[in-house]
Amino acid sequence: MAAPGLRLGAERLFEMPAVLERLSRYNSTSQAFAEVLRLPKQQLRKLLYPLQEVERFLAPDGRQDFHLRIFDPSPEDIARADNIFTATERNRIDYVSSAVRIDHAPDLPRPEGHTKKMNFFKVGKHFTVVDMPGYGFRAPEDFVDMVETYLKERRNLKRTFLLVDSVVGIQKTDNTAIEMCEEFALPYVIVLTKIDKSSKGHLLKQVLQIQKFVNMKTQGCFPQLFPVSAVTFSGIHLLRCFIASVTGNLD
Repeated sequence: MAAPGLRLGAERLFEMPAVLERLSRYNSTSQAFAEVLRLPKQQLRKLLYPLQEVERFLAPDGRQDFHLRIFDPSPEDIARADNIFTATERNRIDYVSSAVRIDHAPDLPRPEGHTKKMNFFKVGKHFTVVDMPGYGFRAPEDFVDMVETYLKERRNLKRTFLLVDSVVGIQKTDNTAIEMCEEFALPYVIVLTKIDKSSKGHLLKQVLQIQKFVNMKTQGCFPQLFPVSAVTFSGIHLLRCFIASVTGNLD
């Protein structure tokens, strides 16, 4: 868990061309990820490890509590995780069902369809991703019966991911979700979205504020933040690898 560990992981990726060459020829590497590996080194680093872009703006003594080097995937692990999230004839990614309450949650692998509230997506034979409705003033009226009950009672729940807008930072509604996860003693992760909409300076400010909040105010939150962009795909590969890891698919 020490900081130098992930630095070695990054060095394996960016200072060993033979690794990249081997991965690009790796038979099970998806075509999309093979294209990623052909990017110039600087673009590749920014795509896979977006927080390293802002780390260089920190003073050396300000990096002590900046936990961006805890999760340390190897290049091979990133490629394996990308394969898991790539739909093929043998690895189907399917919409499974929707549910409005815990008793409506599908008993995989033979679910039944329900009202589109919590949406279940089966990722091959590996795990199921649940897309849950948002919280706050736009939350559905049956949010407590639907979401809170699911989070409390679903025994095979591996990790909860809270999406926080990196442009505006943690808001009152985000605090509500964080308090819920803390109350239920759920292991959870904060994913910073829309990082393509922030300047490096603004993103760094938000990351530092949220990192301080996580360090001082939470118990169950994974200390490393995962910044992502659905537009540039930055950070997505690392997040995919983390999901594959916590679900036991990289063991």
